[in-house]
Amino acid sequence: MKDFSKRLIAWQRDHGRHELPWQRFRDPYRVWLSEVMLQQTRVVTVIPYFERFLARFPNVTILAQASLAEVLRLWAGLGYYSRARSLHRTAMTIRDQHRGVFPNRRVALERLPGIGRSTAAAIAVFAFGAREAILDGNVKRVLARHFAVDGSPGIRATENRLWSLAESLLPARAVRTYTQALMDLGAAICTRASPACERCPIASSCQALVRGGVAAFPAPRRQMKAPVRSVAMLLLLHGGKILLHARPPCGIWGGLWSLPEMPSDGDVRAYSAAQLGCELGAMVALEPLRHGFSHFTLDIQPYRCVVRRLLSRAEEPRSAWYALAQAENAGVPAPVKKLLGRLHGGE
Repeated sequence: MKDFSKRLIAWQRDHGRHELPWQRFRDPYRVWLSEVMLQQTRVVTVIPYFERFLARFPNVTILAQASLAEVLRLWAGLGYYSRARSLHRTAMTIRDQHRGVFPNRRVALERLPGIGRSTAAAIAVFAFGAREAILDGNVKRVLARHFAVDGSPGIRATENRLWSLAESLLPARAVRTYTQALMDLGAAICTRASPACERCPIASSCQALVRGGVAAFPAPRRQMKAPVRSVAMLLLLHGGKILLHARPPCGIWGGLWSLPEMPSDGDVRAYSAAQLGCELGAMVALEPLRHGFSHFTLDIQPYRCVVRRLLSRAEEPRSAWYALAQAENAGVPAPVKKLLGRLHGGE
């Protein structure tokens, strides 16, 4: 293990990533924003979101002053929306309790909403030069393979073993470069499928490679079959506009605008009249859409409905009629944006 960090540092300087937009400054706000966005999301997906987000919210104080609705609108399509809600809460906490200045120690950063141990360590390393170990998904895979760590990283004992390794391997110097090297190696070389072991700078000491069983590490988490839920979504059109509902602040797609939903086996006309105050004219079932979440699959049956007239009823405060072009940019989840795009495209 003596030269593990040295080999990685040398490799990163020659072959690692150096031009990512959050690498150009040692700014804790940018580092924090990128780390949160990168949780369970690929770099290529994150970059345009990061750049748009930074253009609108260039610092933590401006982010704290924004409404959650606007934050969610810019986050729409990136998924895992609890991250955006935590991001907004953290910004307000830093503004109100830290005078707009990020804490510079991992332990203090961990106390902020939505920041776990590894994310706090990454901020401390990249923004403040601290000597801290990280353990994101890529790093877990690199360490589990290199040291042939048995057990799934989702098991407490295995994770504790990986944390011990991560801490013991920290170099005395160049911690930023070393930490970036681990991230880059996991993203580009020691990938989940088809790892490029022939290009790995630490392949000569990789225990999984010696055993001929790289694919066996890390041990997969026991997979439970994801349940399937079914729902009908109503694209209600009236006077060139479409009806959107604001979802509750918590739960799936919390705080986003979405289409009215009802049970997939329900009566669309009756539901629209009784619950939405819309008497329907022409109605057609559109092509179904399937959307996967981390813990279940959602089958969506969309209906394109022309509203003949609006019935007299109390206004629903969390509903609004949007022009089609505006609706697509209102801060809607990815499958709803896809359905609106089909509609706007003339389906």
